[in-house]
Amino acid sequence: MAESISPIDIISPETLSSTGTTELATALSRAVPSLNFPRPAITDGTDAVRPVQLRGLAPDQVLVLVNGKRYHTTALVNLNGSQGRGSSPADLNTIPIAAVERIEVLRDGAAAQYGSDAIAGVINVVLKGSGSGGSIAGRYGQYSAGDGEQYQLSGDAGIKLGERGAIHFAAQAGHQDQTDRAKPYDGVVEQRYGDPDIDQGAVSYNGEYSASDYLTFYSYAMASRREVLSNGYFRWDTDNRNRPEIYPDGFLPQIYNVSKDVSWVGGLKATTEGGLNIDLSYNYGQNNLRFEVKNSLNNSLGLDSPTEFYAGTLEVTQNVLNADFSKSLEVGLAYPLTLAFGAEWRGEKFNESPGDYASYANGGIPSANGSLLPGAQVFAGFKPSDSGHYDRHSYSAYLDLEANLTDKLSAGLAGRYEDYSDFGDTSNGKLSLRYAFTDKFALRATASTGFRAPSLQQQYFQSIATNFIDGVPYEIGTFRTDNPAAVALGAEPLKPEKSNNYGLGLVLQPVDALYITIDAYRIDIDDRIVLSENLTSTAVRDYLQANGYAGIGGGRYFTNAVDTRTEGVDAVGTYRWDLASGALELTGGYNHNKTEIEKIADNPPALEAIDPTAVRIGRAEIGRITEGTPRDKFFLGSTWSPGNWSFSATATRWGEFTSYGTTAATDQTYGAKWTLDLAATWKLDRWRFTIGGDNVLNEYPDQSTAGAGTRTYLPYSTSSPFGFNGAFAYANINYSW
Repeated sequence: MAESISPIDIISPETLSSTGTTELATALSRAVPSLNFPRPAITDGTDAVRPVQLRGLAPDQVLVLVNGKRYHTTALVNLNGSQGRGSSPADLNTIPIAAVERIEVLRDGAAAQYGSDAIAGVINVVLKGSGSGGSIAGRYGQYSAGDGEQYQLSGDAGIKLGERGAIHFAAQAGHQDQTDRAKPYDGVVEQRYGDPDIDQGAVSYNGEYSASDYLTFYSYAMASRREVLSNGYFRWDTDNRNRPEIYPDGFLPQIYNVSKDVSWVGGLKATTEGGLNIDLSYNYGQNNLRFEVKNSLNNSLGLDSPTEFYAGTLEVTQNVLNADFSKSLEVGLAYPLTLAFGAEWRGEKFNESPGDYASYANGGIPSANGSLLPGAQVFAGFKPSDSGHYDRHSYSAYLDLEANLTDKLSAGLAGRYEDYSDFGDTSNGKLSLRYAFTDKFALRATASTGFRAPSLQQQYFQSIATNFIDGVPYEIGTFRTDNPAAVALGAEPLKPEKSNNYGLGLVLQPVDALYITIDAYRIDIDDRIVLSENLTSTAVRDYLQANGYAGIGGGRYFTNAVDTRTEGVDAVGTYRWDLASGALELTGGYNHNKTEIEKIADNPPALEAIDPTAVRIGRAEIGRITEGTPRDKFFLGSTWSPGNWSFSATATRWGEFTSYGTTAATDQTYGAKWTLDLAATWKLDRWRFTIGGDNVLNEYPDQSTAGAGTRTYLPYSTSSPFGFNGAFAYANINYSW
């Protein structure tokens, strides 16, 4: 929005539905220049719950709201070699696209207004709420390689509640076949590498009822279920982890996730005779993520091992009470001052439940080479000692002032105080200014402090799982920071991240119907929470195995060991003019983003005592933070609507990114790539028929260099910002009323 003090993007439902994707996060990545949504594969639960990044920062450094209320995070901890490693963000794909009225993306630090997590910005999903109209739509698509078939049925409808209320329902259900871009190995295709197999469905409602002119009750709720079957690494017949008597030709272990997500918000809005607006609400959210392992074995159980396992469940719950107030005040300025203030109580819970005994058991039977390999292959179940129930609560209060000080100058001032039961309190503030030199030229600037509280998942999650490091498998333990093993390796209690955000923007309207915004930013983050390197040296392994962790190949833990600085610029422009018998709309966006590490804390004395050569924050993690997302991104989209037809085209340039190995010799930079999306829609009364293609030029990212820490049969990087599946063709049918 060109008129706003801070940079805000408004994404319409037409933009969200103008591509072949059924994922809300994927649609957003094609409409917001600084938003990144890679498609990692063979990354355990991250295949099922993929991370979204804004301005190159961690996925949990962007706050997600629904109708202005805080949305809960996922239970998953992204652990392996994907962007967002160590984060537990909100899952945008639990929100049905059919329910969305619009999406507002605030590209600015906003912790002073909204609290924890809003370091990179805020994504606010606004749900449809009208009491009339609706639609039903069917969608089908497939990749040009002949796999990845997708189909979805969705619909929404509004109902009036007399003269004073309305409720809007939405639902969608669909299926996605897996894709496979693995190459043959020794002439045989055994590995699968690509998108997982997914079945999912979601329902929602959003409604309100006005009991009087001064009192309105409102509520919304969403529920979704996603079943995901993803692949691990193939175990060859002669692999030390295999039992040839069970799998004579080797086996491809698979992880089956069931993600169940529910949220409910209810509240009331009232206005007093004095003009005070009151909003009181209760907010509940929960994500439950179940892990099962299929087509696998527990080597330490020998020939008695089962081949399927229940590996455990992760669950997060959020309860929030909000009291928000606002009032317009006459204070002698040319325009009224808007005062907003309020308070919040938030309770959070994290549960980790153990798997079946066989999923984590140490049966004592050695493998063929004499080593002991306990637990289900690909994903060992959570042990009772890993499991637990954890909770915390916080209180906060905020004050926000906004005013047009003159006809040309607008200002905003916000402050927030929060007190957490597990690490203490924090205070943050924000100052915003906008000066309009003319109707066609304005400057805006913001400065703010922010924070992100360590999630309960980062503090208390614990597991052991197989990781491949330069092609070598290790059983890696992710330890709670208070676990004696983690303490011995130097872990300390986590503290909140702290940030300073600065923004300077230019708003232009050089000619009628052309709007351009250019916003530069800098984000300094101290005590950034990251997952340590996989500590796999002989000294570390010997210590862990001597202290009750048989068969383990290394350990890691969360730490506040890194300070970073992110600098960049966003540019967004829109233009509209009449062409022939229809309107032509152009939208362009560009982002340049660079993150540098300002400081890495020295190794703690405890780790030095075990292994003086240990590297707690390694090159791979440094690369993910600094160069794992594209340095640049540019898109130009157009829609032309003559008569009953509508034609759209979007060209996107995804900038280069770099994957770091253990040494500079194994680093690889992947070049910039262009993709082109095309679609045509024919309208007949209430019907719309669409055919289209995403990435119609069948572009793929550069192939990974053989021998640089990547298996030759896994040709593409999982950090590719547009995936590695090639061209996708689709058809949609929509009926609306």
